[in-house]
Amino acid sequence: MDGLSTTDRSDRSDRSDRADRADRAERVPKQDRSRATRQRLLEAAVACLAEHGWAGSTVLVVAERAGVSRGAAQHHFPTREDLFTAAVEYVAEERSTALRALFPDGTTAGDRRAAVTALIDLYTGPLFRAALHLWVAASNEEQLRPRVTELESRIGRESHRVAVDLLAADETRPGVRETVQGFLDMARGLGLATLLTDDAARRERVVRQWAALLDEVLGRRLTD
Repeated sequence: MDGLSTTDRSDRSDRSDRADRADRAERVPKQDRSRATRQRLLEAAVACLAEHGWAGSTVLVVAERAGVSRGAAQHHFPTREDLFTAAVEYVAEERSTALRALFPDGTTAGDRRAAVTALIDLYTGPLFRAALHLWVAASNEEQLRPRVTELESRIGRESHRVAVDLLAADETRPGVRETVQGFLDMARGLGLATLLTDDAARRERVVRQWAALLDEVLGRRLTD
């Protein structure tokens, strides 16, 4: 017998577990921990914005969702505007990367409808909902408006580049650039409609029609 009560042994075990966790954390490079914390904050910020809107998404709410202190959140993002504009940009970049990964060899061997569907999906999820709340807030808050305007411009340019690549669109041909942009504008409008009602059947008809229209303007087959 070691002369310790069950409670004493439990306390010793808890201290040992905490020491082990601290030791493991210490072995993780500080830069990696900082990067992981930042990523959790960005993802939590988009989720909060999509669920609660601008008014309900404070730095404290995001920090709690990310599992970090408010001080840690403000270390990475000194202001609320810093946090949410960075969050929307980060997730938009992640979505663009994931979208390109769906077609690693391009779409030259497949149907244009798959690319149309994937591009429309950019405007029908939590990212679009979060961005929409940010746009609405920017329309009323002077300090936020220029940052969101610049952010939307960057995201818009990247979305256009992704669309051009996935649709194999030759923008040197007259009307092609305008057609691609018109398609993206339609996708944004469809995203707005989806916020109110999720009409999958209507959406499928829209996808089918736009795939046919793009075939007419961009070329019947991507292999042409």
